[in-house]
Amino acid sequence: MNTSHRFNTVTNFSTTNPKPQTTNKKMELSHIIPHVEALIFASDKPLNRYELVELLNSALAFIEDQATADQVQAAIEAIAEKYHSEFYAFELVETGGGWQFLTKKEYHKTVAQLNGDKFIKRLSTAALETLAIIAYKQPITKSEMEAIRGVNCDYAVQKLLEKDLVVISGRNEDAVGKPLIYSTSRSFMDYFGINSSEDLPKISEVLMEELVQATNMHEAGLAAAKPDQDISETEEISLVTATAESKIIPDQSIENTDAEKAAG
Repeated sequence: MNTSHRFNTVTNFSTTNPKPQTTNKKMELSHIIPHVEALIFASDKPLNRYELVELLNSALAFIEDQATADQVQAAIEAIAEKYHSEFYAFELVETGGGWQFLTKKEYHKTVAQLNGDKFIKRLSTAALETLAIIAYKQPITKSEMEAIRGVNCDYAVQKLLEKDLVVISGRNEDAVGKPLIYSTSRSFMDYFGINSSEDLPKISEVLMEELVQATNMHEAGLAAAKPDQDISETEEISLVTATAESKIIPDQSIENTDAEKAAG
């Protein structure tokens, strides 16, 4: 009799206390938006949505709900729309492979008053030419750069590495001595406001623009070149460099030292 009673007690306990199930729920978008906004605002570099997902879920680890990449993307779009209003002097911009708050371009002169000469610093001609070669020919070895420029590139490459505009991305396993190969960095993309090397101006477009300008300005030089004429790699890079120097570098560039001028 006691055995039967104990059996019923165990049976009743097992049926009234089912094993709990643990499932991850999606976090509410309204809860995600302010956290994403805070992370982007506080970061000193662009953050992509996958980095934001990791940071967000790590910060809110005590909550069962989990943010997804799609939710973070929706939050980013909502934040970008919010700051697109004329009421705000800054906006959310996709740059350098991620998202970052930047002041709007119409306030450049105002902000420049605060930062002074920090906004007017330049790369030397040698460094700029080398950077253009790396940007358009990456991944590339130092000997290949020197073959295009016709001069030693050691100093220029070293300065670009120091400024974090280029990185060593590996070695050319097929070449003798397995030389280092160089590529542009994420800082380079952020600095020039692009998200990948594919966003760089096409060389054919740059050549056409330069040829049109040359017709008016240098009749004795590039005026003789035709749009369908074959142009060497050195001439291509020179034209790209000239365009970068005239259009990009004056507004947002990097300091040039006397040593760099001498090296150029």
